[in-house]
Amino acid sequence: MESMIQQQLLQAAQVVEEQVDAELNRLENMGEDELEKIRERRVQAMKKAQAQKQEWISKGHGMYSELSSEKEFFDICKESTNVVCHFYKNSSFRCKILDSHLSELAKQHCETKFIKLDVEKAPFLTERLGIRIIPTMALVKDSKTQGYIVGFTDMGNCDDFSTEMLEWRLGCSEMIRYKGDLATPPDNRKTAARSFVEKPKKTIRGRDEEDSDDSDFES
Repeated sequence: MESMIQQQLLQAAQVVEEQVDAELNRLENMGEDELEKIRERRVQAMKKAQAQKQEWISKGHGMYSELSSEKEFFDICKESTNVVCHFYKNSSFRCKILDSHLSELAKQHCETKFIKLDVEKAPFLTERLGIRIIPTMALVKDSKTQGYIVGFTDMGNCDDFSTEMLEWRLGCSEMIRYKGDLATPPDNRKTAARSFVEKPKKTIRGRDEEDSDDSDFES
């Protein structure tokens, strides 16, 4: 059995080596016209990525900002594809913990708009979304709620979780472009719930939407 395994590993290594050799050979024999096309495609991709980043920045991405009203929340959700909104209270020390992590993540992930809203200034939204625990983060994609992060349970149920742990959790919900391993939480010493709790979702206009798991953010 051991001999068979070794033979299979050698065969697999040989296949990989042959593939690498073939690719190197292709690159070595590539003409100037082909190389120029590859360079041009890379330049265009870089320009497109830079233009997209500038558009996000023009919409206030790249920073963690506080909203002054519910109307501002609706406007942002219409304008940005990915929105993470922290519903908070000044009296909660855990909200302050979350603020520090979100402030850091906002700088790292321009593709997502990170905002916060005082629940006392948003009675309609907090009622409509059924927010009962502070802090709660609403995860909004394409103007529809995708889920909620309630308290710190999903980050190991502790106050000293790392920014990377929250980043991982947001990556699991596809709210950011996560480059790590979604199957393994960064804080290995803590146990994070992988089956995240979802709350029933309702339309903001005040009626349940039949057979729908989304909430429409429309003013």
